Amino acid sequence: MLADAERTDWLRLSRTHGVGPVTFSELIRRTGSASAAIDALPRLAERARMKSRPVVPDRASAKREIADAERHGGRFIASCEPDYPPMLAAIDAPPPVICVAGDAVLLARRAVALVGARNASAAGLRIARELARGLGEAGCLIVSGLARGVDAAAHKASLSTGTVAVLAGGIDQIYPPEHAGLFEEVVRTGAAITEAPFGRTATARDFPKRNRLISGLSLAVVVVEAAERSGSLITARCALEQGREVMAVPGSPLDPRAKGSNGLIRQGAHLVETAEDVIRAIEGLSPIRVAEPAGGDFSPKGDAIDPPQALIEAVRDALTLAPVPIADLAEAVDAPYRLVAVCLMELELQGVAATHVGGLASRRVEE
Repeated sequence: MLADAERTDWLRLSRTHGVGPVTFSELIRRTGSASAAIDALPRLAERARMKSRPVVPDRASAKREIADAERHGGRFIASCEPDYPPMLAAIDAPPPVICVAGDAVLLARRAVALVGARNASAAGLRIARELARGLGEAGCLIVSGLARGVDAAAHKASLSTGTVAVLAGGIDQIYPPEHAGLFEEVVRTGAAITEAPFGRTATARDFPKRNRLISGLSLAVVVVEAAERSGSLITARCALEQGREVMAVPGSPLDPRAKGSNGLIRQGAHLVETAEDVIRAIEGLSPIRVAEPAGGDFSPKGDAIDPPQALIEAVRDALTLAPVPIADLAEAVDAPYRLVAVCLMELELQGVAATHVGGLASRRVEE
């Protein structure tokens, strides 16, 4: 477990602009701790020839965020701590810090995500309820996004057996607002989780991050009604990238709400109609256990090297707007992968590069 001061520094570093999960992990690996990484940022900024240094939230504002979350029943857990969800810790570049309200112990249970259309049909809502109820009775934790339609039906049907709501905004910003009562019910018997700062109102760019957490917490994602351009399909894609099972309930070819879910089945997703179908598909799978969650190594690796400026510039020139594997960048500039990763960290701090999960990097699009 982290001491309070170090947890505060983890929160400060994770809230620093330009420090995403990939760069966060690299900073921890290089320096050994969040506090040391914060101390090293000015030197890194100077080396990277940044016009302005990264603005790290001060200790008082981080402590204030922690206190505000606690007043709303939430607490922050770092990815190096033993009560961080093991399935989430095992994904590529997990969120460095999450806020959890309710029973965090539940997050270690075997979980299945149920997601689908906000404007679900009566049949879709019934199937969502039956799946959630049956899976809950079989001992599975139900994970969903607190949205209208299928999400809400899944949460309500699994309140007595255990459910987790994943939020796109802060722990105090419930969306949609009419689900504030449902949120309280979920937290009373289950849990809610978010990586967003306290007080943040979710915007469109936050929902894919939420979807990545939904799949990351789960052994499998079950899609119940999803249009061709649905957020549920983003969750399914995240599940595939994370090595999780993807399942879908078939729907009428005449219903546009089933186009996306039927498409998943055509692409190889498990076809499921009952909770028993899901249970058979995940039989033998169990929550991933790791000796030490990702990001938990506090000792420097001994290779905190400073790449030459010429190599940093070569990596910058090799970047494109489309994400490419870091291994390909290393081959293009004829340099070791580890050294290129350090170059990318400095370029991300400059605001020039963006690193992505899956070992990818791209030129940052100016906002």
